[in-house]
Parts: sequence; structure tokens; C-alpha cells
Amino acid sequence: MSTLLEQLKQYTTVVADTGDFERMQAFLPQDATTNPSLILKAAQLPSYQSLIADVKAKNKGKPVDQLIDALLVAFGMEILKIVPGRVSTEVDARLSFDTAGTVKKAREIIAIYEANGISKKRVLIKIASTWEGIQAAKTLQAEGIACNMTLLFSLIQAVACADAKAQLISPFVGRITDWHKKSLGAQWQDEVHGGANDPGVVSVKSIYNYYKSFDIQTEVMGASFRNIGQITHLAGCDLLTISPELLAELQANSTALTPALTLQSAKETAKALQLNVIKADEASFRYQLNQDAMATEKLSEGIRLFCADIEKLEKVLAS
Repeated sequence: MSTLLEQLKQYTTVVADTGDFERMQAFLPQDATTNPSLILKAAQLPSYQSLIADVKAKNKGKPVDQLIDALLVAFGMEILKIVPGRVSTEVDARLSFDTAGTVKKAREIIAIYEANGISKKRVLIKIASTWEGIQAAKTLQAEGIACNMTLLFSLIQAVACADAKAQLISPFVGRITDWHKKSLGAQWQDEVHGGANDPGVVSVKSIYNYYKSFDIQTEVMGASFRNIGQITHLAGCDLLTISPELLAELQANSTALTPALTLQSAKETAKALQLNVIKADEASFRYQLNQDAMATEKLSEGIRLFCADIEKLEKVLAS
């Protein structure tokens, strides 16, 4: 019997979600994603100290923000030696509400990759799915710089990203579930609120169904998983980015897997629900996001956490 990981790869593009490129080799992912938290975690491991020392030596005297960019690209380049596809490299989260700043930083990151012989076709620039971030993605996509829209928790964010013609979105599954678990407290029941009814799973399914019903080309990549059940209930999604720990669980499990999401089922669901095109101009976006307490809170929290980890990474490089 094939492993769950092998079966999953038949329906979905599997992506490794880690900055620890040494661990991903065993799972043969197509792509890889990183973020400030993952790079910070990897940068503190003994095995990566020589890489950090090399980056510092090659960029001696440069401002710390340029050191950060150089380090992110250095990790990205090592990852691209392992994966045949793309790596996602994240823009400084402190620019999440700065459209011009995000565009400038994205261009700088791509320039470093290209100076090292890496085509921009192999890089996705990760940007927080704020209104400002989405507008930056619109500009970058028009220039041929592909974007991965992260910290995405709601359909209105997904619709706005599609309008901006973003290459890919990363709706967060586990963090949505975390919020609902905390909100329900003792009322949360795994047998009722888990599995196919998991709020994070339901959110990604709704986005997938909307995209497929209107033939939207933006790729959907489920992210931020807490368990392999969330992953198997999204089998068939365009892509899923998965931590090494959960990839190992999938590799050790041989349960039979059938796709939970398909193009046909998405179109049938959309037809049954009589889905209409959602308006996502700035006023509509801000209002609908504001009305979604979970999405508003998790977006703000995610930005704060990534900002904190970027600052910690700066201290690691400065030390």
C-alpha cells in the first residue's frame, strides 16, 4: 500500500513548509515555503551557522535589513538545490501596510536572486494579505514577479487577491481552527467540529469552490496545518504546504486516500449554492474583513508575530 504522502502527491502538489532545508530532502516536495519564524528557527540550529557566517562575511558593513534579505535568499538558494519548483521568500512583515515599501523590497529580493543566477520564475514573493499588500502584489504581478499571498483567513481576502491576479494564495487552516477552538472553549468537540467540519478546512474549501466556479487562475495552497486529518480533508487542493513533522506522519501512514476536493465537485457545489461574484473594492474589502472577527484578529496577530521574529533574526545577525 502506498503511503499517505505518496497518495497525496497524486492529487495535490506537495510543498515543504520549513527553513530547515536539510530535513526536506527525504520528502521530495515540489516547492518549498519559508517565513520569518521558520528562518529564525533554522538560523539558530548549529548546522546553519556556517551559512550565516558566510552571508555576514559577504555583506560586511551593510545595513541589517540588507543582511536579512541576503540571508533569506541564501536559504532560498539552498532550498532550490533540493526542490525542482519554486521557493517562497517573505517580504519584511513590518511593510504589511506599506504598498510602495513592499514593492521596493520585493524587487530587491528578486534582484539578489537574479544576481546569483536564479530566475524569478522560481521565486514567489510572500506578502501579507492586507489591502496594501494586495495592491503591491497587483503591481508586482504586472511586472512578472509572482506573489504568494500569506496570512489569509477569509474569502474576501482571497477574492481581492484573485482580482490582483496573484499567482498563489496561502489560506491558513490551523490558525483558523485555533481561533474557533479558543472561542468555543469547553463547547468544542472534535467529533463535531473536526474532520470535514474543521473550520479551517471549511474555509479553504469555500475559497477553492469559489475560485473554481469562476475559473480563477490564482492557485490555492492550504497552509498552517495542525494535524494530518486537516491535510487529508483537503486532498485535491491545488497545493498544500506542510511542515516536516507532518510530512513524516504522512510518510509513515498507509491509510487509503481519496481526493476531498475536485474541480467537478467544486463547480457542482457552486451551482447548488448559486454563488455570485463578490465585490472586492477597497471599501468592500475593509468592511467585510472588519466584520469577520476571526480573520481580523488572526491577520493582526500573524503580522505582529512575524514582525517580532524579524527583529529577533536581526539580533541574531547583529551578534
